[in-house]
Amino acid sequence: MPSYALITGASSGIGLALAEALARRGRNLILVARRRDALESIACELAQRFGVEVLFRLCDLSEPLQLSGLLHELEQSQLHIELLVNSAGLGCAGPFLEQDWGREREQLEVNVLALTRLCQDIGQRMAEQGGGQILNVASLAAFQPGPWMSSYYASKAYVLHFSEGLREELREHGVRVSVLCPGPTRSAFFRTAQMDAARLDGGKWMMSAEEVALITVRALAKNHAIILPGWRNRLLAMAPRLAPRWLLRKLCGRLIRPYTRA
Repeated sequence: MPSYALITGASSGIGLALAEALARRGRNLILVARRRDALESIACELAQRFGVEVLFRLCDLSEPLQLSGLLHELEQSQLHIELLVNSAGLGCAGPFLEQDWGREREQLEVNVLALTRLCQDIGQRMAEQGGGQILNVASLAAFQPGPWMSSYYASKAYVLHFSEGLREELREHGVRVSVLCPGPTRSAFFRTAQMDAARLDGGKWMMSAEEVALITVRALAKNHAIILPGWRNRLLAMAPRLAPRWLLRKLCGRLIRPYTRA
């Protein structure tokens, strides 16, 4: 029976780069995203370039009923999923009190609830199979509070801590869990979060999605618990331990606010 890597958010950014990096290494894929046209094109291209099987499933992860349908379809198909990559994510930037609640809800549904449900459902199947691997995509934002992106930063802190806890729980079942915490990465994220990406792009802190993906697949092979691409990001992840919380909040707010519409 063939095995597959299931990747959410696979139509762009880090999700797409991870799909290509895994296909290059001979992994069969199941790509999950909202846009049929993008998924069809990507699936066809990856299958032709790398000679792997690439399936795709349409699903808006912010809609619980669609996620239920996806999980039911996966269960009925009995596809053997050996790697789950939760890469889908949304961001909201600007003053929290001025945010549209619909966008805030979508962000939490995708970043927190859908990710958690996929881990439980597919994690159960992996435990029954006697093994597997889960990669959850958090962010460098997970290590500190983020005024003017408060709910986004909090959602990524959840992903980091949830993944670390799950790693210990699933170890006895032969299921490995890792969490990826990239820093600023060239992708459509900043545009959809309504941030001024032009002020970030081209800077020394910005990595390409392809760079992040290459580092990640190598770290996955070594079963790293927390994957922090780039030495600058590793330093920034350590910084919150050295500063008092009141100072950290103020510094982060001053760094984030110029890139939002606040």
